[in-house]
Amino acid sequence: MISAMLRWENPTDFFRAVAWLTIGTPVVFTLTRWVRGWVSKNYSQQQGLIAGKLVFYPGLAIVLITALQQLGFSLTPLLGAAGIVGIAVGFASQTSVSNVISGFFLIAERPFQVDDVIQVGSTVGRVLSIDTLSVKLRTFDNRFIRIPNETIVKSEVVTITRFPIRRLDLNVGVAYKENIPRVRETLMELARANPKSLMQPAPVVFFDGYGDSSLDLRLTVWTTRENFWDLKRSLLEEIKAAFDEAGIEIPFPHRSLYVGSATDPFPVTISSAAPIDEEEEREPDSTEPDVQDPAPSADHDDPDADRGSRETKERPK
Repeated sequence: MISAMLRWENPTDFFRAVAWLTIGTPVVFTLTRWVRGWVSKNYSQQQGLIAGKLVFYPGLAIVLITALQQLGFSLTPLLGAAGIVGIAVGFASQTSVSNVISGFFLIAERPFQVDDVIQVGSTVGRVLSIDTLSVKLRTFDNRFIRIPNETIVKSEVVTITRFPIRRLDLNVGVAYKENIPRVRETLMELARANPKSLMQPAPVVFFDGYGDSSLDLRLTVWTTRENFWDLKRSLLEEIKAAFDEAGIEIPFPHRSLYVGSATDPFPVTISSAAPIDEEEEREPDSTEPDVQDPAPSADHDDPDADRGSRETKERPK
């Protein structure tokens, strides 16, 4: 089989094959980088990666096939063997084929692009690459995560940086004694004064309801996606400082005991228990029978009957 594949008729064929490999391979790499950079600059990084792969793999295959032909390899037996191996590999790699097909769907649909921040399940990270088998992410704590394309297609994906602006929601709780309009005005002043918040759409304060220990309000502020985390950090610090200055209480969870619906709180006092006397602590023995007074009979009411009975007992036999 090897002799059928390899037919060297001229030693110069070997040098031609080496020339194809040594010259063609760098040319393919250089052309791939140029195409990827040009497409990324004029279109997007995702399209640049795809264009680079479309140039790299066919170009490398052409160089390799040409070099083999220069060495005298007959590709007909090689292609036949590759077909048999391909069938066996196809049955064993159904998951990989599914990932490849899912990758084409992601490329065509484009739910996100390279450098976008996405959330898949509980994983949040920046997209590094969109490949035929998987999507690579880098989390904010600098971890590398690989997610198969099939998993992404079947899961709910949130593209956090899809749009240029984002809304920040801050939940704020104040004590029940506080005046809600006063708290709302304090929060609105902080939102308007922050340079990273947008005035269009305008900030809004919602009263969400009555919590277990607080009145629950929600401050919503719009900002650009680049300033999202800076705005959140600065507003949280400013709200605490402004509430302290205005005397607005931020409560902590607590519980109160009431005897009735309209009574004062039930006082709870913890004190040491008084000593118990030993005689009081002793309980009656349950094994001793109870002695009861006999019920008086009707004869006891008659004094003559009592005297007759005594005489009967004293009479000798």
